[in-house]
Amino acid sequence: MKPNAIRLVRDCMPLRPLYYAEALRYAELQAERFLALQGIDHPAVPESAITTLPRVHVNRFTPFPLSGAAHWTEGRWMIALNGAEPLTRQRFSLAHEFKHVLDHRFIDVIYAEIPEAERDAMVERICDHFAACLLMPRTWVHAAYFGGTHGVTDLARMFGVSSSAMSIRLRHLGIKQAQPRCGPSRHVWRPAVPIRKQVPHRASHLVT
Repeated sequence: MKPNAIRLVRDCMPLRPLYYAEALRYAELQAERFLALQGIDHPAVPESAITTLPRVHVNRFTPFPLSGAAHWTEGRWMIALNGAEPLTRQRFSLAHEFKHVLDHRFIDVIYAEIPEAERDAMVERICDHFAACLLMPRTWVHAAYFGGTHGVTDLARMFGVSSSAMSIRLRHLGIKQAQPRCGPSRHVWRPAVPIRKQVPHRASHLVT
């Protein structure tokens, strides 16, 4: 691990206002660079990749009102996780909060193009995207899926994430499509009781 990994990952992000699509793209680049700096090239990404970083301290609290939170205090980053949530959720929250750590110094610059009323929600989505890219990198997911591991549960277990997170990632990568609410079915449906045909009114019944 390089001791200046956080600075090197921050360097991926240009110091100018970014449009939302740009911010998503740079978030993925940051995730890729972080994994490369840490020498991690296969799932599942260990928590220690983040927890052993200099001046980063991670604590779990139960109860805790949020899934995660991060703040700078006494010369180090404190990341708090909800210890009552499933481990897969805690791993995702850790990666999400790490993105907040990366962005903190420049947040007023890089997200200035996002309307203020929408900024908080969009920043949270960008952090979720970073977490997905960090824990489920595009190339790794493709390699696993097209290498024969097709089940969402099996993929989720391989990557150390929830089945829900993996399903969303597969759809985002275009590997699996969202299930439509209505559409063709392989099952033949028949009504429980016969449906009587409606006899159309004859023209002579109409009032003229």
